[in-house]
Amino acid sequence: MKEVWKALQDAIGYHFRNPELLTQAMTHSSYANEHGSDRLASNERLEFLGDAVLELASSEFLYENYMEDPEGDMSKLRASIVCEPTLAAVARKIGIRESLLLGKGEEATGGRNRDSLTSDALEAMIGAIYIDSGYEEARVFIWEFIMSDLENRKLFYDSKTILQEMVQEKGEDEFSYAIIDESGPDHDKTFTAQVQIHGKVYGQGVGHSKKTAEQSAAYQAILKLRQKK
Repeated sequence: MKEVWKALQDAIGYHFRNPELLTQAMTHSSYANEHGSDRLASNERLEFLGDAVLELASSEFLYENYMEDPEGDMSKLRASIVCEPTLAAVARKIGIRESLLLGKGEEATGGRNRDSLTSDALEAMIGAIYIDSGYEEARVFIWEFIMSDLENRKLFYDSKTILQEMVQEKGEDEFSYAIIDESGPDHDKTFTAQVQIHGKVYGQGVGHSKKTAEQSAAYQAILKLRQKK
């Protein structure tokens, strides 16, 4: 895994002074259990810490960059940024999925592709950076990789609401969502959703929950409607 972890560090532009912290951040509890380690050797405690650092750094970013927004709007935007699907997308982009140490059972049941697991590992890595170099380095990482492209993240998070408003603005109200496919074991389902406007498919999306799949479908529909404009 050393080459994979080197690639991960190269991707984020941060190299750990204490490599054991990165190892722990990438160690899922299933791997620790299979190798005779207790749960303290897994990334769960680092995830707990990283979650708190992420909340502080994201709040600081919004406070400094959205000076006209009231507290309620900032809270809503922060929720869209630190939600599981968006964190998992960041984790996939920088290579966390490939860097995880998983137990054989977790690996066999698709854990490497599970949003909850990869987003947790991202938070654990934030916690590891914080311990390795302090808050400033963790903040730099969060601002660069998580607090970027906010308008697109906000659009995805609110896509169902935004699509509904766009359709209603055109004086139309005949639109609906449908789950057209589901696959995988019960604990790791993948759903495919479509959104139709007046019986025509405008967007299709995939997710590990029906809600996420519908959000993805709505996002694609919004992009299509904007192209038409």
